[in-house]
Amino acid sequence: MACRLVPIILLILLCSIFVKIKNDRFSQKWKYELLYPTFLGDEHRNFPGKDPPKKLNILWQKYIGGGKTVVGKDTVSWFGTGWTGQPTLVKEFDQMYIIIGGFDYKLKKLDAKTGKVAWTYNFDDVVKGSASLIHCKEDLIERVIILQGSRMGFKKLMESKIVPSFRAIDLDGNELWRLNIKRTLSYSRDVDASALVLDSLIFIGAENGVLYIIDPDPAKATLQDGLLQPRIIKEIELFNAEDAIKHKGNLVIESSPVLCQDRIYVAAGSGHVYGINLETLTIDWDFYIGSDLDGTITVTPDHCLIVPVEKQYIKNCGGILKLDPGRPPQDAVIWYYPTEDKKFLRWEGGVIGSASIQDSLIAFRAIDGYLYLINHYLIDSHAYTTLNKKRYRMPKLLFKIYLGTSVSTPLIIGDKLITAGYDCRLKILKIERKGEKIALIPTDSFVAQGFFESTPLVWEKKIYIGCRNGYFYCLGENFIVSK
Repeated sequence: MACRLVPIILLILLCSIFVKIKNDRFSQKWKYELLYPTFLGDEHRNFPGKDPPKKLNILWQKYIGGGKTVVGKDTVSWFGTGWTGQPTLVKEFDQMYIIIGGFDYKLKKLDAKTGKVAWTYNFDDVVKGSASLIHCKEDLIERVIILQGSRMGFKKLMESKIVPSFRAIDLDGNELWRLNIKRTLSYSRDVDASALVLDSLIFIGAENGVLYIIDPDPAKATLQDGLLQPRIIKEIELFNAEDAIKHKGNLVIESSPVLCQDRIYVAAGSGHVYGINLETLTIDWDFYIGSDLDGTITVTPDHCLIVPVEKQYIKNCGGILKLDPGRPPQDAVIWYYPTEDKKFLRWEGGVIGSASIQDSLIAFRAIDGYLYLINHYLIDSHAYTTLNKKRYRMPKLLFKIYLGTSVSTPLIIGDKLITAGYDCRLKILKIERKGEKIALIPTDSFVAQGFFESTPLVWEKKIYIGCRNGYFYCLGENFIVSK
């Protein structure tokens, strides 16, 4: 009898072990949490952060330094962080960490509370764009992959065989793979955009004008041209030969891909806003503007696209477009808001940064020096404008204020607007409503000894931002200085 019970007891024990493992798996407390994993927060590029501070005292500051890079035929020295330069934020157990790249060629993991450097990883050139983070979870194993681009490599030639300016690094600072950005008709091989992560794929536009669709899994990377490179699912050129002639090789993709319903949208330097079908991974929507499009698209609550337009290669003013991608491209324009022409550095006008969206409100800063606040649902019944010989309606302007030129994206959070620019100031403005009228009232500002190009990260009473003076700052309400 005892012998007969042994198999039954073993079966019961095995079932108990299986149930325990299963329960442990579903009750597992994951080690990592992605709090702010990509440029402008999410796949729609419209998450501004949360809980801004009321004051802008220095909580800590970290000197990043700088490095040399080649612009045209000149070698220049840049310091701090540039455009887009927004940090990302990850939680590891109970500790938060900032991931930020700088002009010192380094990607850094910083303790968000103290600014202490956990590790640095070296690129071959300055790092301008924001990282994107992937949280990989399979059974009881998890990891975070950091996707980061850089300029093509100090004194690298366009003819160079290998330009690995897009890379994957784990959260311990170990390299996982490098992607060789091939030469095309474009005059650049940099990567400034932030990757869009969807399920098991990443979408990243490079300055060679190619949208790469990649499997980021390091286990599927293979040795190619002496580099461990990821598996490329597809490469889509976001330009044609005519664009290359019109723009003299300026086909660069600097904007980050965005998800809107069943398509990925990218604003390309070739002058097109492309829609890529998620099922077929082919272009099935193409709205042509013709200017250089630098800024990343943001998605509105009514599933429309807010597109920044630079004043370059077009006769009209630059500005902001609202497009309905549910319509055919020729009928997609809801409105166009032009900004004033103004030459500043290499720009002639228009909008370089992205817009911030909160319900009906849109805020953006332009090369003309103004910060604009508009209602994207309301059309001004008396206002019309022209773009590429077509007449379009204009939205209702609620308020504008001169703050100086900026390429940083302003962030609307509740009744606060946080913005930075070339005037060396980071500002908090309060959005005040009186009936149908609205105004922006400055409430506090931080003045740096250098200008701001980067977009700030706002999180739980703190603002994190890099400056072109070589420093990265954590600002908030408590006055504690840590260098």
